Amino acid sequence: MILHIKSLNLNITDNSKEASVECAFLATKSNNKYIESAKSNGCRTILTPTQLLKKLNLPIKIVGITGTNGKTTTAGAIYSILLDLGFKVAMQGTRGFFLNDERVEGKSLTTPQSLDIINHLIIASEKSCEFFVMEVSSHAIEQLRVEGLNFALKIHTNITSDHLDYHKTLKNYIDVKNSFFEDESVKLINKDDPLIKFNFKNSYTYAIENASVFKVEAYSLKDGISALIKCFEERAELHSSLVGIFNLYNLLAAISAVKILTNKNLDEICEMAENFGGVSGRVEKVSEEPLIFVDFAHTTDGMKKIFELFPQREITVIFGAGGDRDKTKRPLMGRIAEMFAKKIYITSDNPRSENPLHIIEDILNGIENKTKVSIFLDRKEAICKAIDNLNSHEVLLILGKGDEEYQEINGIKYPFSDSKIVTDYLKTKN
Repeated sequence: MILHIKSLNLNITDNSKEASVECAFLATKSNNKYIESAKSNGCRTILTPTQLLKKLNLPIKIVGITGTNGKTTTAGAIYSILLDLGFKVAMQGTRGFFLNDERVEGKSLTTPQSLDIINHLIIASEKSCEFFVMEVSSHAIEQLRVEGLNFALKIHTNITSDHLDYHKTLKNYIDVKNSFFEDESVKLINKDDPLIKFNFKNSYTYAIENASVFKVEAYSLKDGISALIKCFEERAELHSSLVGIFNLYNLLAAISAVKILTNKNLDEICEMAENFGGVSGRVEKVSEEPLIFVDFAHTTDGMKKIFELFPQREITVIFGAGGDRDKTKRPLMGRIAEMFAKKIYITSDNPRSENPLHIIEDILNGIENKTKVSIFLDRKEAICKAIDNLNSHEVLLILGKGDEEYQEINGIKYPFSDSKIVTDYLKTKN
């Protein structure tokens, strides 16, 4: 991509083959080795993201959210609350690029490459956005895709195990996450997470269990979320249709962030938070009778939190695991499913270049009682069979893909939506 920046009268690319006399080269950690190639094409201007952002001097407040789970929902809640408070806001993340309540681009990487981020920041600034809310992945931190960004607020949700295919060890993964909070920028930290380490300067904390700046003093998770939130001398009630303790954390993080960013009354912020109905694919109820939910949970911790939402129901679960990704979590996912579910359907997720049967075998290694397991390579068939065998007192949880609209097999993305499969199949049964 060649980006033309009007304010600087500059063409710039991160592809050395596109760099030329007329086009500058954006040098990042990922493409530094191609600087000489860019120069051989006649390129005379080499800029780092830090240098380019300094030249742009964009008047927008960037909010970065990182953590194993909760990034998407927390980002969505902040975006929603700020919009309802009357601010102009942009959001970038797993679900795409949004601008003032309009989806501008579809889904992409959780955190795009540096040039894409800069392009989104320029677009948001041109639309007079005051805030730019973005998800920050561990890959992006390690690869310096957020290099040069001046964050008005950095938010930590939690750290559990994920992406060990890339980071190799849990310690490496934790260290990368924690490195995001080493500087003196303004930070909002989940005080209930024992794995977080951060620079205390300019830090705020939020928690349900521990003493913190933003604290839940009382709460109920019956029929949604009701909570009493305290910040210094302010107290406010929160009522939300979202479910689960994890969503209470997500909403608390969002409310705390908006308070830090705007200093609006806590009452007003909580009132706006009640308008946020969640994001698609995150504990999304796709059928009431039979009771069926779709969720993105693809880690042991994420699955456990979903299972714990239904203590009064017998659980049927459908899940797989992504190919070419962390293999160590697969048996652990099987083990947690066995602990909570009465019936387990193991199927394909996004197998990518791996043999789906090998992925399923890895998951099975964590399950002792194989009698409760059914195996279907075809995910659609697994969903239909599970629905056929679902009893009125059971809940069906379809986990791993959330609102993804494709299934990736051998480099090809085939159209596929868990929720659409469910709704289409239920229509044929009625």
